[in-house]
Amino acid sequence: MIYSMTGFGKATAEFPHRKITVEIKSLNSKQLDLAMKVPQIYKDTEMEIRNEIARRLERGKVDFFIQVENKATNDTAQLNTDVIKGYYTQLQKMADTLQIPQPADWFQTLLRLPDALKSDPTEIDENERRAVMAAVNEAIDKLMDFRAQEGAMLQKLFTEKIDNIARLLDEVAPYEQERIEKIKKRIVEALEKIGFDYDKNRMEQEMIFYIEKLDINEEKNRLDNHLKYFRETMEGNCGQGKKLGFIAQEMGREINTLGSKANHAELQKIVVRMKDELEQIKEQILNAM
Repeated sequence: MIYSMTGFGKATAEFPHRKITVEIKSLNSKQLDLAMKVPQIYKDTEMEIRNEIARRLERGKVDFFIQVENKATNDTAQLNTDVIKGYYTQLQKMADTLQIPQPADWFQTLLRLPDALKSDPTEIDENERRAVMAAVNEAIDKLMDFRAQEGAMLQKLFTEKIDNIARLLDEVAPYEQERIEKIKKRIVEALEKIGFDYDKNRMEQEMIFYIEKLDINEEKNRLDNHLKYFRETMEGNCGQGKKLGFIAQEMGREINTLGSKANHAELQKIVVRMKDELEQIKEQILNAM
């Protein structure tokens, strides 16, 4: 099953003195690129969180946040006087500069601003640490569910495109013998035009050698094997994105060789359609984990 590298997860944990919100989101990247914002009070758990994210997400550009909302209590809540004074001075200056009315209720306005209330940080106990890690894992679970949904859509697209290339490969066969006859006819006509007296037996030998160079059976067989291997890899464990990318590159090589050996207008059209299908695979494979 394929997982996408795109995802989002969110979870919360409630404590008597604070509420924490955990958010994690990811986009595509060649390897794990993790950016974390963890409040000072939970810094001791940062390495544990980082290891859990790396173990479960494997790849992607990941942004992780923990936001803390302290609950005001008689024991811990305090007015952040210096911050409030700064806000008050700046708001007065701004009102004078912009010539707008000052707030009717200064207290309501100032107390809503960030850091107007402060709580002295305290060390977390083991129960709170476990609750934080549970919230982290819940957020990761939701992100993985998101990745699985996106991955199912990718797998459906890849299957459709691989089937289309396989169908186009089957369309090559009727033109192969016709292509050889046209090549032979074109060469013979060119010789007859210049009035050159040639050895018929030598001509047949050279023709066989020339046609062997244009034979596309090996390319067809290799491309067919790559298509089967792509399907098998999609059904494997998660983390197949890089391997699928390598297989797509090999498919591209065989399709390009078919095009260079085609020497037939209809075959060239089939090759162009194959390239179009493969290009759509390559675009989306960057999102596969």
